[in-house]
Amino acid sequence: MTHKRISARIAAIAESATLKVDAKAKALQAEGRPVISYAAGEPDFPTPQNIVDAASRAVLDPKNYRYTPAAGLPELREAIAAKTARDSGWAVSPAQVIVTNGGKQAVYQSFATIVDEGDEVLLPTPYWTTYPEAVKLAGGVPVDVFAGADQNYLVTVEQLEAARTDKTKVLLFVSPSNPTGSVYSPEQTKAIGEWALEHGIWVIADEIYQNLVYPSSASGQATPPKAAMSIVEAVPGLAEQTILVNGVAKSYAMTGWRLGWMVGPADAIKAASNLQSHLSSNVSNISQRAAIEALTGPQDQVEVMRQSFERRRNIIVAELNKIDGVVCPNPEGAFYVYPDVTGLLGREWGGVTPTTTLELADLILEQAEVAVVPGEAFGPSGYLRLSYALGDGPLLEGIQRLQKLFS
Repeated sequence: MTHKRISARIAAIAESATLKVDAKAKALQAEGRPVISYAAGEPDFPTPQNIVDAASRAVLDPKNYRYTPAAGLPELREAIAAKTARDSGWAVSPAQVIVTNGGKQAVYQSFATIVDEGDEVLLPTPYWTTYPEAVKLAGGVPVDVFAGADQNYLVTVEQLEAARTDKTKVLLFVSPSNPTGSVYSPEQTKAIGEWALEHGIWVIADEIYQNLVYPSSASGQATPPKAAMSIVEAVPGLAEQTILVNGVAKSYAMTGWRLGWMVGPADAIKAASNLQSHLSSNVSNISQRAAIEALTGPQDQVEVMRQSFERRRNIIVAELNKIDGVVCPNPEGAFYVYPDVTGLLGREWGGVTPTTTLELADLILEQAEVAVVPGEAFGPSGYLRLSYALGDGPLLEGIQRLQKLFS
């Protein structure tokens, strides 16, 4: 019998499109080209100094040089439980928390813990590139449920019900969304949660951007809510069939610290803890000590960053909507915009006529030296994702390059 060199399951994994575009942009920058990249979902701010100081102290403490519990330091699990009660409205014990190497590991472990071979996972689309790959690695079948710009990229209960079959086991719920920045209202969240509860469907809710929310112009809000409505707060009865995924990466500018977590029912968390004990053991103790400070220390710098993102959102939405052929909804969370650019396709720009957003993104990189991620990375063609987590100057200059290219 001839064996394949690489596992078929691993060989089928697609490379992260966002990281691929970002790597290409950085390579061009290294060659001296003045590329402005909107590709990476990474805050451009330094990690707040109090968090860095806590890590510095931890490096000098020998107790952090040894193995600690695979599920996380008890003090950090307590801090995460407190945050979950405060921002997600769910009172959990520290035993219902697992600390992971970033939110991405938490996503993978969540699907691996509850999905069996052939189980269907409803995936509101556009989606973050890792979700379908994590579902497939668990043996599941991702089922796209698409909502376009006309719906502000928010799926409805009717759409979910139309996609439900007797094989449906899990709904992924993400609010605020990556890649769109869209936020479900409390009413929408409750309706979807009640539907999931009625049909006995597990919910994996990725709340990594829950504190990066902005006032809604539609509702006339003067100030933003403290967090996007958690689905388990909207429907408390979901507590026994919901896993929350979160982390410090986005709100605290700590992407490189690799610190995330899972929160869920005791049996699911025990199973996931068994998996992690073989997969990675404990997260770096230095990162865990830093995360304790992030969650329990001063939050003033977090608010400064949130206000900066809000200002940048206002600029990028206004400037993109000045381009004929671009329709950019106003996102209420995260730090992404997801304009509908179908009006730019099929037209000649600089001697090139793109018919897909893959082709359009290549055109933009070559002719405007601006890196964006095409919609094909997140679902259907016709859209671009731009992160506004970059400095105010580059943010505006990049959009002005697009305005000039498409004038």
